[in-house]
Amino acid sequence: MITVHGVPGLPEVRPGDDLAELITRAVPDLADGDIVVVTSKIVSKAEGRVRRADGRAEAIAEETERVVARRGDTVIAQTRHGFVMAAAGVDASNTEPGTVLLLPLDPDASARRIRSGLRARAGVILSDTFGRPWRNGLTDVAIGAAGVRPLDDFRGRSDTYGNPLSATVTALADEIASAAELVKGKLDGVPVAVVRGLAHLVTDEDGPGVRPLVRPADEDMFRYGSADVLFARRTIREFSAEPVDPAAVRRAVAAAISAPAPHHTTPWRFVLLESAGAREKLLDAMLAAWERDLRATGFTEESVARRVRRGDVLRRAPYLVVPCLVMEGSHTYPDDRRNAAEREMFVVATGAGVQNLLVQLAVEGLGSAWVSSTMFCREVVREVLDLPGAWDPMGAVAVGHAAAPPRDRPSRDPADFIVTR
Repeated sequence: MITVHGVPGLPEVRPGDDLAELITRAVPDLADGDIVVVTSKIVSKAEGRVRRADGRAEAIAEETERVVARRGDTVIAQTRHGFVMAAAGVDASNTEPGTVLLLPLDPDASARRIRSGLRARAGVILSDTFGRPWRNGLTDVAIGAAGVRPLDDFRGRSDTYGNPLSATVTALADEIASAAELVKGKLDGVPVAVVRGLAHLVTDEDGPGVRPLVRPADEDMFRYGSADVLFARRTIREFSAEPVDPAAVRRAVAAAISAPAPHHTTPWRFVLLESAGAREKLLDAMLAAWERDLRATGFTEESVARRVRRGDVLRRAPYLVVPCLVMEGSHTYPDDRRNAAEREMFVVATGAGVQNLLVQLAVEGLGSAWVSSTMFCREVVREVLDLPGAWDPMGAVAVGHAAAPPRDRPSRDPADFIVTR
């Protein structure tokens, strides 16, 4: 039999309080195999993670590792812990007026400290309230754990009908946290609950905590909210050694060719440089052409060296894409003015395709940098890559996994770029 009961009578928690001691006094009959579920707010209070409410926006920004979505004043953010939650977990409820609470710095470590101070071999879960993307209502989940098995993996087993299970992994710690919330409540002043009857989930070792519950970024199919993906994309100039999945680039190309184009044409072609030899051959030829141009213009050797370093981002990338413009299907006019406008239409369409490519690469978890250098030596690029004479290389896109999270860029006011008539 499984029972869940709240622990009333705990005092208001202050910075420096020993939560294990407070819980031990409040639950004198705590037994081996019990699981203690502690609302993270009192852990934050005990650890001094309290801020003045007038600095809430700054606190949210400091706690945010990545903005996932934004609507009005509501920010859904990824925290340093990997949690994706409203306001990066900065909470103004169940705290003194004029203050807000931040999440514990390391909730797993907090759970371990509490567990070590208990007088029974119990498990500890820290819980907090999360919203869910596809359902209304809030529920509690585990943000820290010690001595509790966090997951039950059924993959490789069969159900009662003999069907193989290939994707079933139960979030045990989340289920326990949610059950405990039924007796703690939001307004009852009961921040701790004890779950009894699940001793088989309590472990001798502290265990991995909640890390197995946090989905890695490269497995997240919904990493960017659809309303914010354009703002999430950043130019990446430093890449890790992790290889690029060619299939992900091909999916990005599929997004690129969905861009609008004039006259029902398809003015895009994408050359994928997947071998190190092909990339090195192209970049060496482009470098030689660039240096010739700079010297012919009168630049000093020092200035030439400084300028060509701007192309190093392409050499550091483990994958290159060369977008090309083709004018197939374009109209020809008897005057230069309309012919120039016709080409400009195709250039704009190619730019839309490149933008789609960059955005989809970001959705795939890949960083990118568009560099215009191939546009200055098109003949060289065509020769090295053996491209048709009608293909115009429109820059090169460096692709790879970001070596570090991109820095936030200053926000721009749309009003500065709008003219109304």
